[in-house]
Amino acid sequence: MVKIGNVELGDFPLLLAPMEDVSDPPFRAVCKACGADMMYTEFISVEGLIRDADKSVEKLDIFDYERPIGIQIFGAELDSMLKATEIVEQENPEVLDINFGCPVKKVVGKGAGAGILKDIPKMELLSKEIVNRSNLPVTVKTRLGWDHDSIKILEVAKRLQGVGVQALSIHGRTRKQMYTGEADWSYIAEVKNNPDIHIPIFGNGDINSPQKALEYKNRFGVDGIMIGRAAIGYPWIFREIKHYFATGELLPPPTLEERLDICRKHFLFSLEWKRSEITAINEMKRHYAAYFKGLRGIKQYRMRLVQSSSSSEVFDILNEIEIAYAGTEFIHEY
Repeated sequence: MVKIGNVELGDFPLLLAPMEDVSDPPFRAVCKACGADMMYTEFISVEGLIRDADKSVEKLDIFDYERPIGIQIFGAELDSMLKATEIVEQENPEVLDINFGCPVKKVVGKGAGAGILKDIPKMELLSKEIVNRSNLPVTVKTRLGWDHDSIKILEVAKRLQGVGVQALSIHGRTRKQMYTGEADWSYIAEVKNNPDIHIPIFGNGDINSPQKALEYKNRFGVDGIMIGRAAIGYPWIFREIKHYFATGELLPPPTLEERLDICRKHFLFSLEWKRSEITAINEMKRHYAAYFKGLRGIKQYRMRLVQSSSSSEVFDILNEIEIAYAGTEFIHEY
């Protein structure tokens, strides 16, 4: 049984990675329904939180059906991180997660996210102080290092474990790589298999099929897998991996009816939760291509969905897809 503090996650949990402008409550809802064991909010700026910025505060929204869930914060200044920790605790998530891995320039430029990989002692200090201030289990998500010449992830893991961090999720790329190239899980395995490491180690990067998930589980020995981009528009990835683990067989891809059902539920929740109809419409656009991947001729409908400007128009197009492709079988290519 994998545990973070007293939070039980099962024998080999599948985690939904925190993704900016993606892993909001509507998206998390469909991933939970498809088998995600633990999820995280979008990463939240501590500076935004302590200034009560609407966009940051909105990201604190969590719901009981999502549990266990972690709220993820990012920042570089100790005082702000500690004030944000107190705000997060009021929302009562299971876990407080610190983002030390985001490679985006505007985050890194402030010394936050992956920017702190240039200053491991500061990473250790921030983590220590947050652990001491928080009543929640504190976890960290990070990368292998700033670049290939400065990979010190084993040292990082030991330091973070030493100050009380209770789990570590490692993306198998450096900051310099961003999302290019192939994630190198050999460094993640080095951390997990080191005799001095006792906290759960979760691997992240490039898991996009049940076969690869099982291969990496067996090959690298991690405690669980964190899935990000492969779940966008395809939350069934969690269900399919679990089935493959249990039976060695691949599930058939979701039917048209399943895809439309999940897509509609996702959009309805977005309309309910977002601050405006147009925000919900715009933020759904990134998901349409994956929801209907594999349908010949779908491009014309996808373009119309992306160009739509009202919820009624979106639902009309989805109804057209249902009629046009009735009885169509999908072939999902991972």
